[in-house]
Amino acid sequence: MEHKIFCQSCSMPIDDINDRGTEKDKSKSSEYCKYCYKDGAFTEPEMTFEEMKSTVTIQMQQMNLPNDIIQKSLDSLAHLKRWQDKSVLA
Repeated sequence: MEHKIFCQSCSMPIDDINDRGTEKDKSKSSEYCKYCYKDGAFTEPEMTFEEMKSTVTIQMQQMNLPNDIIQKSLDSLAHLKRWQDKSVLA
């Protein structure tokens, strides 16, 4: 299955509505996963870009995903909505 919708914080596929976070009104987010976003806010608002890269790497390694897939996800992080403010990448 080819994924079409990805969390705009961590790059996790969120094609399955059950993987999506929630907005303040409890509706499902169209942009963020359940691990990054709950009740209209990031679950870890102080998380840095480097911390997210580390978290993504660890989670994907635990899933025994190939290194090239992990690297592809890491490469995509800087292009995601949460990280578009260049100051968070510093």
